[in-house]
Amino acid sequence: MDKLIETIVSAIEDKKGKNIVSLDLSGFDGAICSHFVVCNADSTTQVCAIAAEIEEKVFEKLGEKVWRIEGQQNGVWVAMDYVDVVVHIFQTELRSFYKLEELWADAPLVKYEYEE
Repeated sequence: MDKLIETIVSAIEDKKGKNIVSLDLSGFDGAICSHFVVCNADSTTQVCAIAAEIEEKVFEKLGEKVWRIEGQQNGVWVAMDYVDVVVHIFQTELRSFYKLEELWADAPLVKYEYEE
């Protein structure tokens, strides 16, 4: 699973995704996955480009296909389900509005540094 998260984060960084965090939900009963990766982007084009890069890189490096993708049609947000790892890519304004990672505020959190 660490390789999957590393590959996802690397793909996000390649497309200049911002504020990348991963949450370890493995200790929570009823959590929909073991890990949750969240990031944001400045445009619908960038949101979709990040999702495409994740899908391509994960398949290329690990041979894993995304189980389900939602939100590609509008590009305002995209959710990608890799069963144990769920990725959410938001436009910046929506991420600050929904504050998704605050739902799991007790979960161990890893923040990834990025260069602008």
